[in-house]
Amino acid sequence: MTEIDAKIDALVPAWLTLPDIAERLGVEVTRVRQLVKEGQLIAVRRGENRALHVPAAFIDGDKVVKGLTGTLTLLRDDGFRVEEMLEWLFTPDPSLPGTPAQALSENRGTEVKRRAQALAV
Repeated sequence: MTEIDAKIDALVPAWLTLPDIAERLGVEVTRVRQLVKEGQLIAVRRGENRALHVPAAFIDGDKVVKGLTGTLTLLRDDGFRVEEMLEWLFTPDPSLPGTPAQALSENRGTEVKRRAQALAV
């Protein structure tokens, strides 16, 4: 897992630990770890104890935000590292408007994926 720098940490408004996510999703922590391993979520080490954290924006109630997994796959296929994915997802894009992460949470995943695909060109 990746440890992030202060710039990326400041971009993400809120974080959840893996146990927090497991509770919200109603699954075991091992299942959340599997979601990270499979690339359905991205986690980074942060804080004093370097615990794994996932942006809170990636969880919508009791499920992973719709469209997130596909967007992460596109970014990974474009060669993005975890830090670059987080920076892209949480940096405001005037053409959306808002950040790609906000657009995903507002069910505007098609727009986000279109922009992610354009990055590969």
